[in-house]
Amino acid sequence: MKTVITSKNNPIVKEAAFLKEKKGRVRTGLFFVEGEKMTAECIAAGLEIERVFFAENYAGRFADKIGKALALRGITEEKISYLSEIAFSYLSEEKTPQGVACAVKIPQYAPKSPEGDCLLLDGVADPGNLGTIIRTANAAGYKEIYLVSCADAYSPKCVRSSMSGVFFTKLYDVSKSEALDLVKDVPIIAADMGGENIFSFVTPQKIALAIGNEANGISEEVRKAAKYTVAIPMAGEQESLNAGVAAAVAMYTLRREKFLKIMRF
Repeated sequence: MKTVITSKNNPIVKEAAFLKEKKGRVRTGLFFVEGEKMTAECIAAGLEIERVFFAENYAGRFADKIGKALALRGITEEKISYLSEIAFSYLSEEKTPQGVACAVKIPQYAPKSPEGDCLLLDGVADPGNLGTIIRTANAAGYKEIYLVSCADAYSPKCVRSSMSGVFFTKLYDVSKSEALDLVKDVPIIAADMGGENIFSFVTPQKIALAIGNEANGISEEVRKAAKYTVAIPMAGEQESLNAGVAAAVAMYTLRREKFLKIMRF
């Protein structure tokens, strides 16, 4: 018979809740993932699962799909906790909890020069924007992202917004000088107002696309290091786009020639 945790004061529940705070993630080296799809993709990505949480009334629903995936990864019952609905709701960030979550080891990638097209995010402060950018980067083929003074990529909001992007993308949390040194052999394209029309710009074979802070744009150091500056033209009365939307337009536009060779939709 499975033991069901009913109290939010249980040490296992408190430790999991602690991961929703930055100091908890820093102290433990873990982050929190919630939902059936996200948990399944986290397992598929090969990340190190520290513990899995099932809500008591939902556990049976995921027994086949997630249970088999966990077994294939060698994750045994010792790493699975069953919670009452009340205890699980204490952990959940969702209005309607799906009843499955996990604590995952934060991937540690040694910063290195990019192998292909990459992003240099210069002070993206909103975790929702950051998650959206990471999600789009993965979809658009930017496999490495240099994070300079950005929001925490492993906060619940960013993880949720990335829709598993943080599982499959190499994220390098680096200083500005380190980022610029690592991409020095790749032309930096700064997405900033006053630049060349992005739709007529001829993209080099390999690029580092720089996206700046929501309020202040790209820093002076990155702007000076950039070989090109491109801008998205505005046809209406709006002066600018949301950072996540602007980044998406830029990422896809700059790789449009490469996408002509891709047949998967």
